[in-house]
Amino acid sequence: MTFKKHSAGILGTGFYVPEKILTNDDLSKIVDTSDEWITERTGIKERRIAADDEATSDLSMRAAEAALKDAGVTPEELDLIIVCTLTSDRIIPSTACMLQTRLGAKKAAAFDLSAACSGFAYGLSVATQFIETGAYKKALVIGAETLSKYINWEDRNTCVLFGDGAGAAVVGEVEDGYGILSFDLGSDGSGGDAIQIPSSGSRLPVSKETIDQRLNLIHMNGRDVFKFAVKAMGNTVKHALEKIGMPQEKIDWLVPHQANIRIIQSAAKRLNMPMEKVILTVQKYGNMSAACIPIALAEAAAEKRFKKGDIVALSGFGAGLTWASCIIRWSKEN
Repeated sequence: MTFKKHSAGILGTGFYVPEKILTNDDLSKIVDTSDEWITERTGIKERRIAADDEATSDLSMRAAEAALKDAGVTPEELDLIIVCTLTSDRIIPSTACMLQTRLGAKKAAAFDLSAACSGFAYGLSVATQFIETGAYKKALVIGAETLSKYINWEDRNTCVLFGDGAGAAVVGEVEDGYGILSFDLGSDGSGGDAIQIPSSGSRLPVSKETIDQRLNLIHMNGRDVFKFAVKAMGNTVKHALEKIGMPQEKIDWLVPHQANIRIIQSAAKRLNMPMEKVILTVQKYGNMSAACIPIALAEAAAEKRFKKGDIVALSGFGAGLTWASCIIRWSKEN
């Protein structure tokens, strides 16, 4: 079968964050920490927390509806749904399948993608292949997490970092020369223990013993992750640029994974990007894993910060260890 090459780009974006706000002062009443300590080390001031009856599919639904509306696309037009998450509602069925039926996207294939904080960029690259070949016309890519349900609220090194939310993008054909120009994906499984939930699968199934030891919650070696991240964030964008022969000076906006303000500043420095050209949400949402990049992207788009023709670089890193970036020539008019 021969496919015609099409240009794939973002037709619309949307996001949703839960109503509950957890501030640094709130956390200081739970663990031995302070607003000053958290802000200085991470840049985070507050984060959103899902309600007890709110699951990842619920957040995904709200973000998806906003993105579809922005794109002017109906659920019935969708050919593919990818939900990028490490906090799926269940192991089976996939969160994407649950979302597919709730949206009424009757003809869409659906699956979850697990690449942690790099997930949205991974998902965008997958959707791009289907659109470029002409196999599919419209795809929905979502990054969504309810990390608060996997946090050890007695561990001040991790509980201050994470929040909940969902961001979405509708991907489809755009005019030639615009859309997703390049991407770079990578992994290093030798660093997998740096960020993990030890008891969460077939290796060490959840049991009373693992719960008592809190092995069903997030464990992280912050120092190792930081050393990895400061290199990965900038380097992956450089590699994506090299594939299309584009100098880094052409980047108009950097949309990074929102893990830590110091890591973001380091990435911007490696790319010679002034911080006013870096999209930041870390201060109000914290680290939402796969949801960080699409939420930052959707917020900036809603604020009309991107002009048609702007070069937008997405950059992420996460558990796995993984890294990913996408270079986009923005195709939407304000």
